[in-house]
Amino acid sequence: MKLSNLFKTLIRPVLAIALVFTLVFSQADNAMAASGGRIGGGSFRMPSRGYSSPGRTYAPPGGGGYYPGGGGGFFPFVYFPFFGVGGGFGGLFTLLIFISIASFLVNSFRRAGDDNELGYSSTPTISVAKVQVGLLAEARELKADLDRIGEKADTSSSEGLAQVLQEASLALLRNPQYWVYGTTEAKQTRLEAASGEFNRLALSERSKFSAETLSNVNNQLKQASSSALTLADKDSALAEAPGEYIVVTLLVGTQGKLQLPEINSAEDLRRSLSQLGSVSSDQLLALEVLWTPQADGDVLTRDDLLAEYPNLKLV
Repeated sequence: MKLSNLFKTLIRPVLAIALVFTLVFSQADNAMAASGGRIGGGSFRMPSRGYSSPGRTYAPPGGGGYYPGGGGGFFPFVYFPFFGVGGGFGGLFTLLIFISIASFLVNSFRRAGDDNELGYSSTPTISVAKVQVGLLAEARELKADLDRIGEKADTSSSEGLAQVLQEASLALLRNPQYWVYGTTEAKQTRLEAASGEFNRLALSERSKFSAETLSNVNNQLKQASSSALTLADKDSALAEAPGEYIVVTLLVGTQGKLQLPEINSAEDLRRSLSQLGSVSSDQLLALEVLWTPQADGDVLTRDDLLAEYPNLKLV
């Protein structure tokens, strides 16, 4: 009995260690299991804006051009000295100057408050959002669409990036019959922290690729030849298990608050893709479109999917 207890005492740590090693090495084998494509660009620098607030009139009530301070501005104080108003009016002149400066400051603060209401504050809210979709590998047309977008996209301008986002979202929306999994993530942060959050998510997704075999970032197009994945590697992967899935990730940094629904159904996923794809060019700051596998003949198996994308939910 004592030997039996001793045996049980010893065997449990051994089994636990063996399990840890199995999990670690199985993750290492599955990590970076497939090639990936990448389209992206942008930066977290706010564009300069020139605008007029809705309903605001900057001309004085009696007509004439715009001048700082609005109605009752500086004209009375500019003309008094030139028309020879006597020294007895010196005190009044000083008082009017004081009132003018006060009026100018009040209007300036009021305009600053309006700017904040419109979302143009000095520390604006930025949303960093991710939509990720797992599709059946039969969605070959989708993969071909993403390859085409990557090869031809203009990723040097916000307009070009907005078009990439719209086309990638549409490519996914047109293939709902292949949707299997989905997940969303959205976080609001300040401008100074947004770049770090965006880069963290992008690097996390890119680290799952064995290689970026197609990349168009800031209009720098790079394509690896199919030899980047050797024939032996392809044959080995295909022999172990057929390709079962394609995973597409849309990662966006945008001005203002962007809230995405939690994915519990295909309808939630549809709404998330539509919402993300409708972000306009003047709001879009940064974009990454990532998909795997990208190289012809490369595969993403069910084990790869479970190991690398544990947050995906069935739709």
